[in-house]
Amino acid sequence: MKLKRYDLIVVGAGPSGLSAAIEAAKRGLEVVVFDENEKPGGQLFKQIHKFFGSKEHKAKIRGFNIGKQLLEEANAAGVKVVLNATVIGLYMDKEIVVKIGEAIHHYKGDAIIVATGAAENMVTFDGWTLPGVIGAGAAQTMMNLHGIKPGEKVLMLGSGNVGLVVSFQLLQAGCEVVALVDAAPRVGGYGVHAAKVARTGVPFYLSHTIKKAEGEDHVTGVTIAEVDHTFQFIPGTEKHFDVDTICLAVGLSPMSQLLKMAGCKMEDNPKRGGQVPLIDELGETSVDGVFVAGDVSGIEEASSAMIEGRISGVAAAYYLGFIEKEELDTEVKKNTDALENLRQGMFAPKNRGKILEKTEEGIDISMNLLKKGYLSDDEIEKYPGITHKIGIHPVMECSQNIPCNPCQDACPKHCIKIGENITSLPAVDETKECIGCGMCVASCSGQAIFLIDENLDEDFASVTLPYEFLPLPEKGTKGHGLGRNGEEICEAEVIDVKTAKAFDHTNLLTIKVPKEYVMKARFFKA
Repeated sequence: MKLKRYDLIVVGAGPSGLSAAIEAAKRGLEVVVFDENEKPGGQLFKQIHKFFGSKEHKAKIRGFNIGKQLLEEANAAGVKVVLNATVIGLYMDKEIVVKIGEAIHHYKGDAIIVATGAAENMVTFDGWTLPGVIGAGAAQTMMNLHGIKPGEKVLMLGSGNVGLVVSFQLLQAGCEVVALVDAAPRVGGYGVHAAKVARTGVPFYLSHTIKKAEGEDHVTGVTIAEVDHTFQFIPGTEKHFDVDTICLAVGLSPMSQLLKMAGCKMEDNPKRGGQVPLIDELGETSVDGVFVAGDVSGIEEASSAMIEGRISGVAAAYYLGFIEKEELDTEVKKNTDALENLRQGMFAPKNRGKILEKTEEGIDISMNLLKKGYLSDDEIEKYPGITHKIGIHPVMECSQNIPCNPCQDACPKHCIKIGENITSLPAVDETKECIGCGMCVASCSGQAIFLIDENLDEDFASVTLPYEFLPLPEKGTKGHGLGRNGEEICEAEVIDVKTAKAFDHTNLLTIKVPKEYVMKARFFKA
């Protein structure tokens, strides 16, 4: 049987696979990408939130727009993408077997890049197989790809970035999130993601997990209970919620089965998410000419996956003799530096499992944020993004060292400074004058920046906040200002609504509140 041969075969058309294919094709390789889904782009098209990082990491661009950019680049580079194509075998001599429709096809690559991503983990509890118990990825698919509400009343299990981001997206889709639950004693994801959920009124139950899903033929309720430090239920701490949906965001596991089949040396590495291949700095496995990129080699953000893809794509080009060592070294250094930037700060791989007590600036890390999902009113003043001055000015409630700096670039007057270290907390440059344009508010991927005018008039002040919900309140709408914990704290009135193409669907809502609440009101409820 004659095999169809390619210079490079990429398995998986997600962010890492497409990035790898683009880099290789740009250097003259004939590249094919196989993906089992009916649409390319992997998880990117479910991701309606803005990315973190800096310009080079596509910060403040929404995931689905990054997906569109990658597809356009792949098309322009001449990458062939074959969809509904499940790779069911990867054998010695870099031969793969692909099921397309009902037919089985054999292909041979001079190099292979496996970018199969990860699969959602599940947890078991009484009733976990009932209809209505779904993974966070399934919820995103329903909402963001098909426009279907996963449920009316949802309980979220898991406080990592996925659980926090999907909880917010459930709220945007019009679902009620009754609680966010995690067996761990601390919030697992970025504090800014937790804070934007908490201020809408969603309660956090840390050191709790699900005891039982209730219902006969579908979910009608759920009971959670507190757990001790050994994760055993504490009797008498049960809490019941009426829900029709239980959403699970309990981590991901690398889909590394093909690599095992190919004979790659593997290791069980909990810090990287499970069974992963042993690889060198270019992403090459122990099998000559077989490379990996993205979550299949260790669970990280999509931003990191794209950079890893670029490295492996260039490495494959060098392996096959399409580029010289000098170009390889230059490209790898550039991308490795970008990757290192993303792997800094409180959530860096090296800090996993550690309990940090201070920020890089020496400020106490907020335990309230880690345990309840929001910064308390009495601790907010200690962060460098909080200032008080006459006239309009930014207030940045960014309290953790995470790799992100779009606000620094967004301000046309350079009022915001982060510095060269991408994980530094943002600070206000007191020598610069804020013009109230709101670009910083709209650009913040964590929705943690507000514009404050402490002296709107004798009795009132104004707060301009990011708002991504429909329907958009109109000017003159009266309602309540919500505190960081989501509780109603004062009467509020919408005095301005700004939308602009440059804001990329983050609307700016300016509310008038009594002066004493200007540093406390962080959400508006009509």
